[in-house]
Amino acid sequence: MSRRVLVALAALLPAAGLLGLLGWAMAQSGGRPGGLGINSVLGEVQITPGPARDLTLTLLDGRSLSLPELGGKVVMVDFWSSWCPPCVAEAEDLEAAYRRYKDRGVEFIGVAIWDDRASVERHVRIFGVSYPNGLDDAGKVAVDYGVRGIPEKFFIDKDGNLVRKFVGPTSVEELGAILDGLLAKPGP
Repeated sequence: MSRRVLVALAALLPAAGLLGLLGWAMAQSGGRPGGLGINSVLGEVQITPGPARDLTLTLLDGRSLSLPELGGKVVMVDFWSSWCPPCVAEAEDLEAAYRRYKDRGVEFIGVAIWDDRASVERHVRIFGVSYPNGLDDAGKVAVDYGVRGIPEKFFIDKDGNLVRKFVGPTSVEELGAILDGLLAKPGP
């Protein structure tokens, strides 16, 4: 083989490998795009309730927040990014719901993933987000919770059990229905 043919093959080999990998991923997901991405379709996803995985997050103000510190409260954990259009679209609704429920035994935790600190801080400032937010720059919390796209919300009851998951953007009304249901459950 000539040197020119070898160089051409060497250049095409990574592209062929990538196409093969994409084909394999599509086959594994039944033809649907798989992996991580933006959730633009909303809805509740059925999960098997059970103890919530602990999460420890360094907040934007430098404090550390751990899930056990919130014992006895209903907790909504929101995975989001500043560059995600559905996340941006729901930011005001999340803040409105938080303001409505924060004095009723509910806490929200925002977990920014696949983002940079400056963009996250800008988003929080622009939308007046007052609930705790932190950056999961290593992706550990997202992996522990099985996040496959953004936005995704996980709801934890007063007993510390993960009981509901909502994929995609939500409205104040949808959040209200979920939170009211969880608050109505007897707790500790």
